[in-house]
Amino acid sequence: MADSVVTVNDVNILYVILENKMTQNQKPLHCNITVTAPASACQLLAETSGLPKGRIKDAMIKGAVWLKREGKKERRLRKAKYALQAGDFLQLFYDPQILSQNAPEPFCIEETADYSIWFKPPWLLSQGSRYGDHCSLLRIAEKNNRDINYKLIHRLDREASGLMILAHHSKAAHLLSELFQENKILKRYFAEVWGTPAIANNGLKLTAALDEKTACTEILSLIPGESKESSILDIRLHSGRLHQIRRHLADWGHSVLGDPEYGNKGKHKKGAELRLCAWQLSFLSPFDKKEKYYQISQRFLPGYFKSVLKEIKANPKTL
Repeated sequence: MADSVVTVNDVNILYVILENKMTQNQKPLHCNITVTAPASACQLLAETSGLPKGRIKDAMIKGAVWLKREGKKERRLRKAKYALQAGDFLQLFYDPQILSQNAPEPFCIEETADYSIWFKPPWLLSQGSRYGDHCSLLRIAEKNNRDINYKLIHRLDREASGLMILAHHSKAAHLLSELFQENKILKRYFAEVWGTPAIANNGLKLTAALDEKTACTEILSLIPGESKESSILDIRLHSGRLHQIRRHLADWGHSVLGDPEYGNKGKHKKGAELRLCAWQLSFLSPFDKKEKYYQISQRFLPGYFKSVLKEIKANPKTL
């Protein structure tokens, strides 16, 4: 058994006794349960894992329990008294550190029948993980309006902030996803980086392949940063590879301030905010065939980027 994770696989008994239970329960716990007879979800999970029912209910509400029933798609199970059937496969991904986290509040900037535009603050996930979704934009949107079937079509890094689009139905998700795939949505970011890179008047493109796929990060302009050691870049993203901006800038020798993964390890402070913000989205709407332009307002723009908008030659419309 690993030091950090307690795993219970394919449990067909009522009780599992965990050695040194009080200590083990503070660690991540993973249970795989094959249901052999009708049972209540919360009751079976509590008996199997050794966790109190209160913790099980909390984990279920926060999206850490998954159900797979034959012939149906796997889904999160949130109802404590849900009636399980023989043959159901139940999984608990219990991590007390994740479940104890509080979600920073996002804000819906505009809502249409087909999609909505949201401001995602730093430290909020775009979507959940196996261990829960209570700290994700998608789940918070679902709880705010249960009449809309929100669909995630793109992501922002957890540490980053900025504008995101959520589709409201499957057709909208398909049409908007096509725009992203065909690079028909203009996406601009502010990034504060270490150093003062040399950039020509007509900008600069970073085109190194990432994960064996083409990638293009265009730097449009440079503005002095908060200190002499940093600069703020206005960036247009032409593709959407994993951590593309952060990786391209780090490989270029000018990593993003606050980047815990690709940044300067000696200068990075633990828990520092990643200085990367998606500040503008624009596209031709596939729904009403009109140009849409969304720009972050001063209200939501992180403080260290507020003065930058005045120096950026962009459409002056703000939300």
